[in-house]
Amino acid sequence: MVFELSEEQRMIRDVARDFAQQELKPGVIARDEQQQFPTAQVKRLGELGFLGMMVAPEYGGAGLDTVSYVLAMEELSKVDASASVVVSVNNSLVCFGLEKYGTDAQKEKYLKPLAMGKQIGAFCLSEPEAGSDATSQRTTAVDKGDYYLLNGTKNWITNGSTATTYLVMAQTHPEKDHHGINTLIVEKGTEGFTVGPKENKLGIRGSDTHSLHFNDVKVPKENRIGADGFGFSFAMKTLEGGRIGIAAQALGIASGAYELALAYAKERQTFGKPIGQHQAIQFKLADMATRIEAARLLCLKAARLKDLNLPYAQASSMAKLYASETAMKTTVDAVQIHGGYGYVKEYHVERLMRDAKITQIYEGTSEIQQLIIAREILKD
Repeated sequence: MVFELSEEQRMIRDVARDFAQQELKPGVIARDEQQQFPTAQVKRLGELGFLGMMVAPEYGGAGLDTVSYVLAMEELSKVDASASVVVSVNNSLVCFGLEKYGTDAQKEKYLKPLAMGKQIGAFCLSEPEAGSDATSQRTTAVDKGDYYLLNGTKNWITNGSTATTYLVMAQTHPEKDHHGINTLIVEKGTEGFTVGPKENKLGIRGSDTHSLHFNDVKVPKENRIGADGFGFSFAMKTLEGGRIGIAAQALGIASGAYELALAYAKERQTFGKPIGQHQAIQFKLADMATRIEAARLLCLKAARLKDLNLPYAQASSMAKLYASETAMKTTVDAVQIHGGYGYVKEYHVERLMRDAKITQIYEGTSEIQQLIIAREILKD
């Protein structure tokens, strides 16, 4: 399968690449060390239209396709996965969910500022005792007539303290199991809603990851997305697209590490010649390049299927599974190629290696992706 990019798609890729090199790369090591959210850079991404790439122009978005989104995510993630995950969550999870399933009033009030980059959103599904098991929501939303009373805790929430709009999954009808879950739009600053301390993470340390606490939070009935009990289906359908974004992030991390390793292999000399001329290094580089190309094609296939409104659950899980494994292996090999320098922060590859690990965990672990793929291929 050959993907011939359009002029517009190439332009988006090039703009993202230039932004990553010129505005994300300076200071990325310091932001990682200090766990500093890339506030100025994210604001600029919003101004350039990257936070609402796939949202229709009528709602303030750029109206681009998923392929363009994958291309942009790869380029941004080559340099700073902490910034690219903001783009991923805002586009794939928050904006997509609101545009696809929200009411006209919800789109006007919440989607527009998110798509225009004036605000940031958060997707709140994971809980202390219900990470991958999304059916076991302990957070409750009790129906009080014209509002829901929300109580519970959410864990590992990206954009936890920087978001202004939160899509929160909660159980309203326990007797209906996952058919009783609802998705509610919760605004920052609502009484009873508090944000816990920032998590001290192995990778994507600039990303804003927090736990969220809801104590008798009143959420207006009009802030429910979809029909009563649609919350679980909303989460699963939204995550299908979210996996494409994370697959593209993993692809970018792998690509960034490979490019650094390739350049280093051409410059670093041992025994009188560049290390790239040693067969052991050549084998590593060849394997890296092959895996990255395969991962890229899987990402583009999933994106293309989504753009054609064809089923893409299997394709997105395959892309996420393979790209995340490729990111982990490629970054480890990149550190190895750099030798002792790979263990030093200024060469970037150790950070990319730490960032790679999260791509095997969020949006469903590798094992969850295998289950989804198996379910799809075993269908009658």
